[in-house]
Amino acid sequence: MLSWMAWTWPTALVFIGLFSAIGLLTVIEIKYPGGAERKGILGLVTTRGDRLFLTCLGTSFIFLAWLGLVGMPLWAPLGISIGWGILCFWKV
Repeated sequence: MLSWMAWTWPTALVFIGLFSAIGLLTVIEIKYPGGAERKGILGLVTTRGDRLFLTCLGTSFIFLAWLGLVGMPLWAPLGISIGWGILCFWKV
């Protein structure tokens, strides 16, 4: 049924993580409405959803740049991406 895509465990974990993050933000938004707007180091007023989007976008670029410049393995860009996500939700 889903043979059109190469579903591997790493691929499934990426999608599970992404949908879990969206679900968690939905629950937080229901409990604490308003999006927790704040002005960060970029000078932009962002909400939790904006920060999640910036985290996902930055993570994609980190992994693509790593694959283009270095190649495998991907443990280092994973660590960099986790740091990027923490920075986005903390300071952006």
